[in-house]
Amino acid sequence: MQAEYNEQSIKSLDWKDHIRTRPGMYIGKLGEGSSKDDGIYVLVKETIDNSIDEFVMGHGKKIDIKVEGTRVSIRDYGRGIPLGKVLECVSKINTGAKYDSQAFKKSVGLNGVGTKAVNALSEEFIVKSVREGQAKVIEYKKGELISEELIETTERNGTFVQFVPDKEIFGNYRYISEYIEKLLWNYAYLNKGLTLNFNGQLIRSENGLLDLLQDQVDEEFIFPIIHFSEGDFECAFSYCSRKYGEDYHSFVNGQYTPQGGTHQAAFREAIVKTIREFYKKDFEPSDIRGSIASAFSIKIQEPVFESQTKTKLGSQHMSPNGQTVRNYVTDIVKRNLDNYLHRHPETADLLLQKIQLNERERKEMAGIKKKARETAKRASLHNKKLRDCKVHYNSKHDDRLESTLFITEGDSASGSITKARNVRTQAVFSLKGKPLNSFGLSKKIVYENEEFNLLQTALNIEDSLENLRYNNIVIATDADVDGMHIRMLLLTFFLKFFPELVKKGHLYILQTPLYRVRNRQTTLYCYSEPERREAIEKLKGKPEITRFKGLGEISPDEFVHLIGKDIRLEPIILKDNVSTDKTLKFYMGKNTPQRQDFIIDNLRFELDVIEKNQSEMPLSPEEKVNFVNT
Repeated sequence: MQAEYNEQSIKSLDWKDHIRTRPGMYIGKLGEGSSKDDGIYVLVKETIDNSIDEFVMGHGKKIDIKVEGTRVSIRDYGRGIPLGKVLECVSKINTGAKYDSQAFKKSVGLNGVGTKAVNALSEEFIVKSVREGQAKVIEYKKGELISEELIETTERNGTFVQFVPDKEIFGNYRYISEYIEKLLWNYAYLNKGLTLNFNGQLIRSENGLLDLLQDQVDEEFIFPIIHFSEGDFECAFSYCSRKYGEDYHSFVNGQYTPQGGTHQAAFREAIVKTIREFYKKDFEPSDIRGSIASAFSIKIQEPVFESQTKTKLGSQHMSPNGQTVRNYVTDIVKRNLDNYLHRHPETADLLLQKIQLNERERKEMAGIKKKARETAKRASLHNKKLRDCKVHYNSKHDDRLESTLFITEGDSASGSITKARNVRTQAVFSLKGKPLNSFGLSKKIVYENEEFNLLQTALNIEDSLENLRYNNIVIATDADVDGMHIRMLLLTFFLKFFPELVKKGHLYILQTPLYRVRNRQTTLYCYSEPERREAIEKLKGKPEITRFKGLGEISPDEFVHLIGKDIRLEPIILKDNVSTDKTLKFYMGKNTPQRQDFIIDNLRFELDVIEKNQSEMPLSPEEKVNFVNT
């Protein structure tokens, strides 16, 4: 029967209902906090953006940020929202000072949505604006107004916002402090003189993007960082001695743009053009940009992004009817870099040597790469390794942030995940046995080893991370000794050859259940011994308990839940100033007595706990030895 279409079919949602019904339109994907792209972090960012805009306009040099469990509070010391407009600013779409180009000429948020989305998607939301001895305090629950009052106060001017994201929207989420800390450091690098107090930790930068590059690139530079700032553009870059590929940290009006955009394309072109003209040689672009590490920031009037989450710049011009981004960036880079190279001939010589080295390596690898591409093409034709999805990270679809590649081992596990996956956003790459330990090997092995070559091809990261096909790369292995070994070998591969992929938060471990506890009505999956005990108590009686020995024992019907909305991911997070080379050398290099002592000391307690909690299935002495040796 065909549904009737009449006046009653047309409905209008109020502001909060529209946001709660379609949250993805405002904050991207939801998620439970394991990904830096999850909506709970967008709520934090949208709130802080308002405080940053106050600082940029010259009001307030400090911002306090507290995250206690699921409760977030942010206090700035700017001018405070005009008291008569506080309610409208947090509850009326398309309301805000950022429409006044004189007040906020180069702001990130231009559509007046950010704080309203935070309000609508929070189970608790409080805003307090202080101006000249008075404060307006308003409280909401899920976008519904609860209370509003005007009080006298001796507090400093500024705005306070506190919120708790709604579990009805976000599920059983958690905040990972490293993600928030990284966000705050980016704010600090881009706003010299600003102090951010995060749970008592002071975050501040004195040298802008120069500090960013020194803090976040753990390799040695072949020459001192070149750093210049002119007009609305700031840049810092150098070349790494051992890094492969290109590494960019790009920003627009203080907003980190991990997918780049027109400003990043302009910078890459400008580097090539300037260096070709300086040396008067027609070098290949890949030879010029190979091993570059850079950070740059641009300020644009009324920027246009490709999505509400602002991950990629689409603007072609610096301002309406103004100079193009491409010409603006090219002029500044050419003038400053050309002058620098003329004034520092020793740097010019080192840069030329690096470009020539890249050129030699490219020519030496040409035959190997050609053979590797042919191998990858044949494998793709037979579809033996990759079961692809329809939406990729570098596409323009709204759900591209959900694009995921599961890397798994074994026909049973890959078959189950393939049958259970969302074919729109989830792909599966099947490993054949254990990967090679790539520690100490050159990039040549990535092309010569079939598994690595096919994995690199599937990810589309041979030349640049800009072409990455999947936002989330998930290692899915058994929770046993062999599975952990495979994890370590894959981590070594990524950290050795594609460290920026890990640093930018694309790599995860799939948490898989150890137990299934069920009765006739309910099935619960348990990821630890305490969860198993809780499940038994919750279901009461004598429920059926199954211990999974591997992913192959989990049916496709069960995987639908485990890789769907209830998926548990553990992000691989690299701390700044931690040397990946030293870390890999310790864990994956020669089996030194120091490493054996470290493993034994750290595992002895864990093994005792495992045996105590799983007395019916203790580890044998042989299993302990195998675990330590691994």
